[in-house]
Amino acid sequence: MKKALSVIALLSVIIASSQEKIDYKAVEKIRKEGLENSKIEKIAFELTDKSGPRLTNSKGYERAANYAIQQLRDWGLTNVRKDVWGEFGRGWEIEKSYIAMTKPYYMPLIGIPKAWSYSTEGLIKAKVYFLDIDSKKDLDKYSGKLKGGIIGKIGDFNQGPTFKPDATRYSKEALEQLSKPRTKEDIAKSDASFQKRVKEWRQRVKINRMIDSLLRKEKSALILQSQSGRHGTFRTGFSGGYRKNAKKSIPEMDMMPEHVNLMKRLFESGVEVEIEAEIKTRFLDDNLNGYNVIAEIEGHDPVLKSEVVMLGAHLDSWHGATGATDNASGCAVMMEAVRIIIASGLKPKRTIRIALWDGEEQAHYGSRNYIKNNFGNLEGEDELKPDHGKVSAYYNIDNGTGRIRGIYLQGNEKVRPVFSKWFEPFEDIIDNTTLTIRDTGGTDHWGFDEAGIPGFQFIQDRIEYSSRTHHSNADYYERLVMDDLKQMATIIASFVYHTAQRDKLLPRKEIKKKK
Repeated sequence: MKKALSVIALLSVIIASSQEKIDYKAVEKIRKEGLENSKIEKIAFELTDKSGPRLTNSKGYERAANYAIQQLRDWGLTNVRKDVWGEFGRGWEIEKSYIAMTKPYYMPLIGIPKAWSYSTEGLIKAKVYFLDIDSKKDLDKYSGKLKGGIIGKIGDFNQGPTFKPDATRYSKEALEQLSKPRTKEDIAKSDASFQKRVKEWRQRVKINRMIDSLLRKEKSALILQSQSGRHGTFRTGFSGGYRKNAKKSIPEMDMMPEHVNLMKRLFESGVEVEIEAEIKTRFLDDNLNGYNVIAEIEGHDPVLKSEVVMLGAHLDSWHGATGATDNASGCAVMMEAVRIIIASGLKPKRTIRIALWDGEEQAHYGSRNYIKNNFGNLEGEDELKPDHGKVSAYYNIDNGTGRIRGIYLQGNEKVRPVFSKWFEPFEDIIDNTTLTIRDTGGTDHWGFDEAGIPGFQFIQDRIEYSSRTHHSNADYYERLVMDDLKQMATIIASFVYHTAQRDKLLPRKEIKKKK
């Protein structure tokens, strides 16, 4: 019986796919413009090298947003604006950052102040201590000993050799595995792993709070935090001080793990370690509001132009580099996609709306607040706003520079035949196109999906995303694969255009009731 049902389901997909329309003349124009006349390199340069790091509410974010607004206007988009989503908090800038080991010998060190870290009291020179604290009773042995000292913190990261390539593409076998629904065993294993990580995280938070309380009491001068990464690459993070009422905290610096490990080995061997460092930062509190960049290609059908097809990516980045793959690549692709549609002379029936999101790196603030403000059904709301039913789909890019290999259906089986058909004209530049029923999260499409609006993230080759570039000090323009970005922009332009041309909105999943 199950086999018969699966055959029926397969036939229904084939029939639905055959009924889906493709405008091959439009596809030809889109391919020519996207693959032969791309502007992706220029867009990427403006968003990375020229704008710099784009931390939320920073001057770098403002530079990138201003560029995007002017460029989108120049291309002919309308209703281009900075769209305030609500209060974020203080902006922040690094004005100076220096660190070196001066004992037992001189060595320049690689470190970056944590986002929203405070300044040191000028140039400091002090001993380094590594604490052994597992419980509250361990605090007493350090009482009165850490004033003015520098504290090293080691993370639990694998620092050994790597035997896998940094840059990878999905193999045929990996895509086949991804195309299959997750089994009950996979889900149970994943849930168990998640619960274990949550337990470990809570324990780390508990210990870190005790340590931070001790260091404030002792008036320590600086905290050096080893971060994940290797071979000179490490992740950067934040100290949490962006809230307008945040308490002043000890200056903190994220560091190349090998350098912190070196200091710890010396310390544990009884060798005195001394550091010279200076951090100078400033907080920007003249405007605490956050904003997204929004622009539109106006629809041309008298009836359907009130409906919307959305595409987007997050414009903010971390501050250790220029945020090339996370996520200037996504913004460049989405900007290029709307440019392709306009340059191809296409006249969409529905309105196409691009959004470059703010505050994704903190908690998807820009996209989630945009959804809440405009569509509803988030964070316990049951009431839908009138425009909720007018959004056909939202398409997102936020997995680095790698080319599109398929799409996550987010549990919406009804869109499979539609997307399957739309991928057909691009099989020559995709290779093993994969449509998986699985969900993926962690980025801005998530809020749309949660709110009951079809929101999708494309499957991308990972390239160096996990191994080198994600949130790291190595995420620069050089890490972009331009041919992959051209491929993405071309495919997304076609998806967005065909979504705008359908007789009906894309089918939706049933909206989950809020608990």
